[in-house]
Amino acid sequence: MRLLLLGANGQVGWELQRSLAPLGEVIVPAQRADFTQPVALTALVRALKPDVIANAAAYTAVDKAESDAEAARAVNATAAAVLAREAATLGAWLLHYSTDYVFDGSGSAARSEDAPTGPVNIYGRTKLEGEQLIRASGCRHLILRTSWVYGTRGGNFAKTMLTLAAERDALAVIDDQHGAPTGADLLADVSAHALRRAIAEPALAGTYHCAAAGETTWHGYARTVIERARAAGRPVKVAPDAVRAVPTSGYPTPAARPLNSRLDCARLRQAFGLHLPPWQAGVERMLVELLGQ
Repeated sequence: MRLLLLGANGQVGWELQRSLAPLGEVIVPAQRADFTQPVALTALVRALKPDVIANAAAYTAVDKAESDAEAARAVNATAAAVLAREAATLGAWLLHYSTDYVFDGSGSAARSEDAPTGPVNIYGRTKLEGEQLIRASGCRHLILRTSWVYGTRGGNFAKTMLTLAAERDALAVIDDQHGAPTGADLLADVSAHALRRAIAEPALAGTYHCAAAGETTWHGYARTVIERARAAGRPVKVAPDAVRAVPTSGYPTPAARPLNSRLDCARLRQAFGLHLPPWQAGVERMLVELLGQ
């Protein structure tokens, strides 16, 4: 089996290079695919003729998308439609990633896959459009919606908190956005398991939610990171009681953020027989790696 991996150098793509390898030949293009050029993207897929297209590429600059909507739509929606069309033509599978930002973030209940959508920013709207275009193409697909993704590769929230905690006496972190930090490694491993099963049982194609179990806030996440760093002997200037909780309204941004990023992952667990570990387990593992460096 030939698996074309796009976005291989991102956090999820990097982990997919590892997790997809047991399924077959993972093909990473020598040159980064230009998702703003549909003709070139089409030619790439037709030349390689993969059995699976794993699309880990996305326009993820949430605030920048507010003033760069055309580019965000080109990458998140138009390119997704191109890949779906080519997958349908080849009879290939499309593995694609989406986000909790397709919802409006209201209430406190975890959203199921069938819950009404209502993105509050351009990033969310373009990701939702990408989903809709994939489903309309008729290709065999798995769309995994996730939230608060992190990895040891590249920048992430934990790294930022560690840096700030070593430099400042106090921090102010948002405490009214709720979600589950989800490791790129967990997402990649789940992807490989689900893809293998879906290829054997095509009726499992569709959209699923995939996030670590449990929930926290950015404030709770920050406290966990800083407390673990202190316990590991890492230089931490900020005092234990000096991580102040502030509302989202205290940090205005160009793009609105959903306050409720909780995802109900029951459908994924039941369909594929998978266990999603608590978010703390993945964060702890990441911190062991970061603090050991």
